[in-house]
Amino acid sequence: MTAGPSDTLTTSTATPITVAFGDGIGPEIMDATLRIITAGEANLSIETVQIGEAIYRQGITAGITDQAWDCLRRTKVFLKAPVTTPQGGGFKSLNVTVRKTFGLFANVRPCLSYAPYVATKHPGMNVVIVRENEEDLYGGIEHRQTDDVTQCLKLITRPGTEKVVRYAFEYARRYNRTKVTCFTKDNIMKLTDGLFHQVFNEVAVEYPDIESEHWIVDIGAAKLADTPEAFDVIVMPNLYGDILSDIAAQIAGSVGLAGSFNIGSEIAMFEAIHGSAPRRAGQNLANPSGLLLSSVQMLVHIGQPDVATRVHNAWLRTIEDGIHTYDIYDPSVSKEKVGTSEFADAVIARLGATPTKLKVVDYPAHFKPITVKVTSQPPTKKELVGMDIFVDWRKSVEELAKILEVNAGMDLKLVMITNRGQKVYPGGVPETFCVDHWRCRFQAVQPDNPVTYTQIIELLGRLAGVGLGFIKTEGLFTFDGHKGFSLGQGQ
Repeated sequence: MTAGPSDTLTTSTATPITVAFGDGIGPEIMDATLRIITAGEANLSIETVQIGEAIYRQGITAGITDQAWDCLRRTKVFLKAPVTTPQGGGFKSLNVTVRKTFGLFANVRPCLSYAPYVATKHPGMNVVIVRENEEDLYGGIEHRQTDDVTQCLKLITRPGTEKVVRYAFEYARRYNRTKVTCFTKDNIMKLTDGLFHQVFNEVAVEYPDIESEHWIVDIGAAKLADTPEAFDVIVMPNLYGDILSDIAAQIAGSVGLAGSFNIGSEIAMFEAIHGSAPRRAGQNLANPSGLLLSSVQMLVHIGQPDVATRVHNAWLRTIEDGIHTYDIYDPSVSKEKVGTSEFADAVIARLGATPTKLKVVDYPAHFKPITVKVTSQPPTKKELVGMDIFVDWRKSVEELAKILEVNAGMDLKLVMITNRGQKVYPGGVPETFCVDHWRCRFQAVQPDNPVTYTQIIELLGRLAGVGLGFIKTEGLFTFDGHKGFSLGQGQ
């Protein structure tokens, strides 16, 4: 069955949800998912919205209409099949748009193995990745600044970090997990990833019953791929979480089995982690498991844990009985290769059954969604102590430095010039490869003197007057006397 707008699956007291059938394999796996949870006696009132390719073709670059936004605000629950985002042309990722618009700060992705029924090298794997969902490089703030250089801004905020870290600890406590691990790259990005790590340490103190640890993301990723059994819950910034949750799902058995849920303070979105796979569309091949397991978490979220338990156990029994779609079919363990629709039929036939080898699930009867608070921070004393001025320049650094020093004025001095973060003046070396993008740092001649915006504006005016093409500026601030900016590499 395919539910239409305002279809009610059971009674008039049903929980309203918004459903999008998506693109590619989306309609097939959504139809299978809805058939299963309907048979499992989910009590839902469905409002269907159209998103994705059809909306992009109407010239709506976000891939979602105003009517769909209104529907989501009403129901506050979104069960979404995958969509296709056109490449190029200024189109936005619908997933990112929805997550950021509704403040869906945590993306939770359970990655566990189903050995021996699904092939994996890690039969004991049971990892939950909690990914920050709104910030980091996914702010999507990008610019081309020179012929040679484009930039993407990495944004890490204290409130955003605290929300997702606190959620990870609350999730661990709710589901009787014993450890939360943080992945960052704060040995290199000392301010941004450094803040994420710092907030993690601050929050961890409030959960003495849960072990906490931190790994640099590269070696942590290697450890996750080699020994995932060493981890329990992992929390990390957006980009790392996006990449590593897919890796974790695949080494657990298959990305096609992995569901996810996106949690905000008011609205939640439930989706498979895989894409729309247009090459498989319309062939009755796709595995609906990722979306189905996402719908199970949706049922828990809306207060129907008994249905979630029934559906999840029926799915486990189906996997255990060797009824598998092509992506996980293995003649050595599988009993029957089935299509999308037939797999749904098999799960429905097992409603009420439980697995005999895989672990039986039992969702709590009085589940309440996890809520988190953000700690209020006292204001700091913020002082402007200088300015980084980025310029487009194609000649030697010595010629650039001469122009900058002549025009620095009485109160400011040129402290250094960097290229791609590496200090090249004063004291640079000829071996350093440089492009046409230079960071020029100015600070007060007298270190104890404050810098004013008027001084900076006057400096920029002088540089413009001699034809120096500056690209952007970044203020150099101290916060309660602590530097809020990085030094140049080599400084």
